[in-house]
Amino acid sequence: MHGIILAGGSGSRLWPLSRELYPKQLLKLNSKKSLLERTFERLMGVMDIDNILAITNAKHATSVQMQLREYSNDVRVLAEPSAKNTAPAISVAVKYLLDFNQDDVIVVVPSDHLINDTKGFRKTIDEAAKLAKMGYIVTLGVKPTEPGTGFGYIKAGKKFEGGFKVDSFKEKPDYKTAKKYYKDKNYFWNAGIFVFQASTYMQTLNEVSKDIYENTMNFDFTKQDDIDYMTFEKYPSISIDYAVMEHAKNIAMVEMKCDWSDLGSWDAICNVNEKDENDNVKIGNVVEQDCKNTMLYSSQRLVAGVGLKDVIVVETADAILACSKNDVQGVKCIFEKLKEEKNETHKIHTTVYRPWGYYTVLNQGKGYLTKMICVSRKGQLSLQSHNHRSEHWVVLSGTARVTLDDKVFMLKAGSSIDIPVKAIHSLANPYDTELKIIEVQKGDKLVEEDIIRYKDIYGRVK
Repeated sequence: MHGIILAGGSGSRLWPLSRELYPKQLLKLNSKKSLLERTFERLMGVMDIDNILAITNAKHATSVQMQLREYSNDVRVLAEPSAKNTAPAISVAVKYLLDFNQDDVIVVVPSDHLINDTKGFRKTIDEAAKLAKMGYIVTLGVKPTEPGTGFGYIKAGKKFEGGFKVDSFKEKPDYKTAKKYYKDKNYFWNAGIFVFQASTYMQTLNEVSKDIYENTMNFDFTKQDDIDYMTFEKYPSISIDYAVMEHAKNIAMVEMKCDWSDLGSWDAICNVNEKDENDNVKIGNVVEQDCKNTMLYSSQRLVAGVGLKDVIVVETADAILACSKNDVQGVKCIFEKLKEEKNETHKIHTTVYRPWGYYTVLNQGKGYLTKMICVSRKGQLSLQSHNHRSEHWVVLSGTARVTLDDKVFMLKAGSSIDIPVKAIHSLANPYDTELKIIEVQKGDKLVEEDIIRYKDIYGRVK
């Protein structure tokens, strides 16, 4: 058995905690581990660790690799050149496995689900695998616990072999329709988890989405490691539900035998966190008075709520969200509006994580940008240069090993150094304690794209 983790997506409905370049699957929402890490561990209980493959957008690939490297240095991560939805992602990943003669049962899972009952999950996968070996593409259904409007629905048909034939798929409904589905025992939430034989999927794809099939067959991963940009760009942007599931005849459903939550919105976050006697969820540095059914979330500053009812308040370093619990789906509209206005708060946090540690943007203005850089023990930034900016570094704590052109400097707390435009340089922390520095950038183009890498211990140089 093999696993494919879908680790792309922007998590727009969980803004401002989730950002385009650091989406929800990478966040540690109610655990010491991220949703991606918990997904990987869940698959480890079903299959060999070497049989797990992750596919993500190129802009998330480094972060995904960094988190999964905690489990194995050999974890395979495919990077999509652009976002094309789930049908192209799944098709490319299946072709990758088939190119190495691995025509096994494949379990496709999103990376942003919360499942605590791992034994029940394994039992569900085992039941789905039996149907997959009979030539079915199996989708997993969840019995609704409320008339949810944020999920697609599956209408189950005739029962057979421990599962159901699928009668039809339904789009995310309005509340009136969701209530109707909720009362009907034949309707299930679509969990977005699929189980099938690799060859069954490709044969079905050829029958119902010939354009996607033919484009997929242009890849040969025995001769290439990466997903070719020009070939991938020929794909339409389409989900597997639209491209395959709604048209194929060999679709079956198995009901999930475990807990399941799609942490796709703030009300879902509320549902999986501990509540007080007034149904309030309080996370971080918060205080409340006379609040009911309200969520207060603080990443650092104090958040105080008085007399709030059915409200969600989320604080991050650079943005605050306040919304009614009855309109959490509208957060996505705010995200898209910020994107249209080219407001950077949709894209990145002030704190950005890297394989070597993290940096926090402290201040920014015309022609300058100030960061606090923290390099983990034994961490090292790439050997690089910049065409549009100079940098000034001041060591706050720890000892920095600075490479500047052909010289090496060891700088202790209080020391500083200037990095001229186009100078080839690197920053490393050779010791076991954290290294923290202040970086002041000056120039006409202060963006991460102005990095030319020459060497990198994390494999970011091709």
